[in-house]
Amino acid sequence: MTTLDQASGSIALPVIDISRFRDPAADRETFLAELRRAAHEVGFFYVVGHGVAPELTSGIFEVSRRFFASPIEQRLAIENVHSPQFRGYTRTGHEYTLGSPDWREQIDVGPERDAVEPVPGAPAWQRLIGPNQWPAELPELRNTTLEWQREALRVSREVLRALAAALGQDEGYFDTWFDEEAATHLKIIRYPGRPSDDVEQGVGAHKDYGYLALLQQDEIGGLQVQASDGSWIDAVPVPGSFVVNIGEMLEIATQGYLVATRHRVVSPPAGVERFSVPFFLAPRLDAVVEPLELPAELAAGARGISEEEHNPLHAAYGENALVGWLRSHPKVAERWWSDVLAETSADTGFATESNRTPATRD
Repeated sequence: MTTLDQASGSIALPVIDISRFRDPAADRETFLAELRRAAHEVGFFYVVGHGVAPELTSGIFEVSRRFFASPIEQRLAIENVHSPQFRGYTRTGHEYTLGSPDWREQIDVGPERDAVEPVPGAPAWQRLIGPNQWPAELPELRNTTLEWQREALRVSREVLRALAAALGQDEGYFDTWFDEEAATHLKIIRYPGRPSDDVEQGVGAHKDYGYLALLQQDEIGGLQVQASDGSWIDAVPVPGSFVVNIGEMLEIATQGYLVATRHRVVSPPAGVERFSVPFFLAPRLDAVVEPLELPAELAAGARGISEEEHNPLHAAYGENALVGWLRSHPKVAERWWSDVLAETSADTGFATESNRTPATRD
């Protein structure tokens, strides 16, 4: 496992060459030990050797720049307030983390599916299933994004299979919940330069609630990972790599042996813009995470599931996902999910127009 030197301006996040998992000539046990240590001790690591074509990784940024440079009227034509599934374009300052607006604009994309007709008594999260929104003026965005999504899914699934092996399980242990109904999604994000020196929150400190997140970031930087002592470490861009982090579902499945690490993005300076594309490997919405049986020597290192007052973890993935969407996008929630908000906002603190926490900055 390669690490980067903090003193040189880079950071001590592990670098994992996932091609070693496929290489019959590689020392498999050494590779699995390095991956296990990265996921257990840090929860964040770079992945190289993934085999994604450079033309695709550069292409997703190129078409993203074209979309965000298009007239605001074209972007708003696919604004996420039109989508009960929270898909489409979000204006700067319209997504919230812990009640504070994030200084970024983005497109949310999920699997291409038809909307599910509501059935009395059905779980509310079924309404998250539905179509994406795409700009009519830029068909290349759809084509490139869906191709990038397929590759991100391939790489993420390979990392998950390697993690299963590293945890003493069959490689296919997690496969059950990742069929064609899996609730994966991605964001295409532009972070504009901060409008004033005190606006630092590109995205506020949070954990991801799926199994894994895979991030392609440009050369600007801004992603920070919280260390065990509470300090923040820069996830310096490494050319040709993805940044992968553990999500809350894996923390639940491993009873805290794997850690979902808090992270944030600091806004770039005025006049500078940053682009990134995170992909979230999530299971079927009806998945219920059950603790796996770790080997005794690993079970001894399990720390238990994090308990945070404002971030309760649900083993039922659909519930966890719905809570996250409702908190993050209050305008969409109030337009399409008022019935759910009426039942739950008083207990969960959803960021509705009536109870939104005043903005604060990191």
